Amino acid sequence: MRWLLLPVSLLAAAAAFFAQTAPPNPTGISAGHIHIVVADPAAYQKTIMSVLGGTSVNAGPLTMVKLPGIFFIMTQAKGAGPSGGSKGSTADHMGFSVKSYAATKAKAEAAGLKVQELTANVQAFVTFPNDVIVEIQEDAALPTESAFSHFHLMVPDQNVARDWYMKTFGGVEAQRRPGLKGVGIPPGTIDFLGGGPPRGGKGKDGAPPPPPPAPPAATAGRFLDHIGFEVKDLDAFVKKLQADGVKIDSGPTDMTKQFGLKIAFITDPFGTRIELTEGLSKQ
Repeated sequence: MRWLLLPVSLLAAAAAFFAQTAPPNPTGISAGHIHIVVADPAAYQKTIMSVLGGTSVNAGPLTMVKLPGIFFIMTQAKGAGPSGGSKGSTADHMGFSVKSYAATKAKAEAAGLKVQELTANVQAFVTFPNDVIVEIQEDAALPTESAFSHFHLMVPDQNVARDWYMKTFGGVEAQRRPGLKGVGIPPGTIDFLGGGPPRGGKGKDGAPPPPPPAPPAATAGRFLDHIGFEVKDLDAFVKKLQADGVKIDSGPTDMTKQFGLKIAFITDPFGTRIELTEGLSKQ
């Protein structure tokens, strides 16, 4: 199999040239959006823009922020609302490259957000409202304030997850940095963290090992409800998925009159809900 090493600077530079979704891969797929379900979509939109920049876009019931290589989409929570943030779910966090770490950190702190530094003066986790985690990492060569870098998912078997995303979405084997094997889908990557229970071993002083941690929760019904991919020809792609044995949760549904999109939903084998869109690239 062929591996493509994608340094952070290359990913960021590629993403930065797209004011919307990136040109698709040969399968017709590119990264699409991060979907947040919250009580106040307009307030969340302002918070994202205050930290990461971007452009506000509204289409029907969709409140959006357009960033290089990705959209944030916010919709109104209903009833009791979502059950939890991204941490603890299969969609652990989303990643962005930023031109200035110091400036972005200052903006996050000014917005009252928690910043957990990972690499001094370079990289951190920023906790957005409702415990939605966004990783930021500096790339001083970035021509824009920020740009999409990666989805970071929790899975029980990283190899199985890579194979599934490569087969399903025509991704290529890729690494943002050595030792972190993921899947390249324009303009970034999908990275995987091992989320399964530990294998074997003993507890302290020979005691039985502690019980394994609870598996990550599925994303549906959480504040970060799903991630999205833009599809060049949604009807044809859904037919291909069905032929390959992928269960379609819903759609394709033509919502072009309501908000300019055709949509469909699937769920990956590990619990991450995925929306497939056609038309987001034109927003």
